Amino acid sequence: MTTFNDLGLAAPLQRALAEEGYTAPTPIQAQAIPQVMAGRDLLGIAQTGTGKTAAFALPILHRLDADRQRPAPKTVRALILSPTRELASQIADSFRAYGRHLGFSVATVFGGVPHGGQIRALARGVDVLVATPGRLIDHMTSRNADLSRTGIIVLDEADQMLDLGFVQPIRRIVAALPKQRLSLFFSATMPQAIGQLAGELLTDPARVQVTPVAQTADRVDQRVIWVDGSAKRATLVDLLRGEAKGRTLVFVRTKHGADAVVKHLANSGIASDAIHGNRSQNQRVRALDAFKSGRAPVLVATDIAARGIDVDGVTHVVNLDLPNVPESYVHRIGRTARAGAAGQAISIVCNEERNLLRDIERLIRKAIPSEDRRTNRAEPPKVTPRPLPRKHGGGGKPAFGKPAYGKAAHANGNRRHTQRRTHAA
Repeated sequence: MTTFNDLGLAAPLQRALAEEGYTAPTPIQAQAIPQVMAGRDLLGIAQTGTGKTAAFALPILHRLDADRQRPAPKTVRALILSPTRELASQIADSFRAYGRHLGFSVATVFGGVPHGGQIRALARGVDVLVATPGRLIDHMTSRNADLSRTGIIVLDEADQMLDLGFVQPIRRIVAALPKQRLSLFFSATMPQAIGQLAGELLTDPARVQVTPVAQTADRVDQRVIWVDGSAKRATLVDLLRGEAKGRTLVFVRTKHGADAVVKHLANSGIASDAIHGNRSQNQRVRALDAFKSGRAPVLVATDIAARGIDVDGVTHVVNLDLPNVPESYVHRIGRTARAGAAGQAISIVCNEERNLLRDIERLIRKAIPSEDRRTNRAEPPKVTPRPLPRKHGGGGKPAFGKPAYGKAAHANGNRRHTQRRTHAA
């Protein structure tokens, strides 16, 4: 069995890993770390929960340690782009934990907080910067950040950044980087548009792939509860008072829906909080802290959190609304059954969501066990589901070269994929 000691990482990194209790690398770590240490560009296909943050953080820290230099003011030695604030914060925390004996500076740049602290951190120069694209563009425009000496770039969760309309900011950021650099690209899926972007950014990359997106975690027990549409919230309350008394993550489709569910749960005597795009950074941090500490054991989230929450001990994921994009189902339920634990994924489904469920079952290639709690159990009219978008080669028009904001975003990528998305983030 491969161990971290076998990978040739610098001694301070091995010491930090031992303190964290890490001994054996995950499959993506075992495949990716030697390639990045050798200086090869990397294309990694892996969903969250596979250990990919360490797969790029450890070899980056190793390379920075091997080439010690003080970053010049406003410059960045290694840049990691992340789609969400939560994920950016977690990646930065991982760099700090793994590099605790190396003395490198680690900073974050994202929206929802004042610019002042970020400007001061950038002014000193940063070894590792973890940023969301929009706020980084702001600092570049204001000449607070200079990427002309950035030797390493990581695009993490590239497919979600595409979904959120970050293609043009990413292009602008990459254009500011030196041509001679190490580029790492991680995505949970590889649709045609993502493959095109990877082809533009990477040079002769090593490719590693683990746990395809259609594969749900083996230790997640999935099931569906059919209900009348008006009974969804009451069914959720029953679950939270009964079997789902642990740390439970509830997914809804919209920001308004998340706030309404929190209010409904409060009226039912259940402590919960919400996390979505309309909440300030401080509100989101407080909600996550309350969820982690158990003060609010229920967190209601939109899909912005599907790949940005890494909380140990999530026992249940409840889909109060099924996602419009079937791959999001896999990312949602991946928030439970982490680190070898078991978990429950329960979807509360009404008749109007039949086609969404069929798309999910077709993606994961199995039927999800179900129980029927509808008052009228007569089979609704059958509707022929529309075909899923073709993810590999052909099908769908590449999203690149077109505007990626507001209504123009609906012209990008596969039409069915974008038209069915809501403003849930």
